[in-house]
Amino acid sequence: MALLSSDPLHGREGWAQQQGAGARAARSIPMEVIRRGDQVLAYFDLPGVAPSDVDIMIERNSVTIRAERHPAHQEGDEVIVNERYYGPLMRQVFLGDSLDLGAMSAAYEMGQLALTIPVSEQAKPRRIPVRARGGGAQQVTGTEAGATTG
Repeated sequence: MALLSSDPLHGREGWAQQQGAGARAARSIPMEVIRRGDQVLAYFDLPGVAPSDVDIMIERNSVTIRAERHPAHQEGDEVIVNERYYGPLMRQVFLGDSLDLGAMSAAYEMGQLALTIPVSEQAKPRRIPVRARGGGAQQVTGTEAGATTG
């Protein structure tokens, strides 16, 4: 199973702020990816983002997540302190051929986006029957390593 994370925005947040883009510069979405049995689970942190502001796009073996976090203050409010980031967020992940993107599902709860991606049937481990010459199929396992076939 291959999973490569691409962060096209890596290292550009500071540069964008220096150029005056400030809060509008897209930031990367932190993630955690694990394999549990026949599934890959990918978790993305999106605190303060409404589910309606999350967009997931699949193209070939690439998944792109875009989101928007809106500020709490409204026009006319006097902002006393604002240390929170708001604006666009993005993360692109390249997935290997061993995953079934057609069966991927997404859930969002408590500021966390969870993608569940099943491992494709072709990538799952399976046993191959070994045929003895002149005989029928015979199953060989690791515990029968000392056994011989005629």
